[in-house]
Amino acid sequence: QVQLVESGGGLVQAGGSLRLSCAASGRTFSSIAMGWFRQAPGKERMLVAAINWSGDRIWYADSVKGRFTISRDNAKNMVYGQMNSLKPEDTAVYYCAASRMRSTINPRSYDYWGQGTQVTVSS
Repeated sequence: QVQLVESGGGLVQAGGSLRLSCAASGRTFSSIAMGWFRQAPGKERMLVAAINWSGDRIWYADSVKGRFTISRDNAKNMVYGQMNSLKPEDTAVYYCAASRMRSTINPRSYDYWGQGTQVTVSS
């Protein structure tokens, strides 16, 4: 089992930046894949970034590629999501998620979820 708590969301202007943080519990953190999801009103939750257990394999959705950086610090049980050049289209609730697998980009493989943090980007 893994407990996840996100933070770092807020209101920013287009072109601005936010740094999301996810604090994870459990001694298995260092051996599981992590990801950032987002869900906008009326839309399905989608995976926007994923990182494998050791941090050497990373995946980004096309919509955030080049603007979003996912990283992890297993010693601190933390996952980060740096969002730059934010656009109004990035407005959504962002969720930290964990998979039982060591490496995966399959959204269905993510079993543990944080509460979510709101990101709002104004024009």
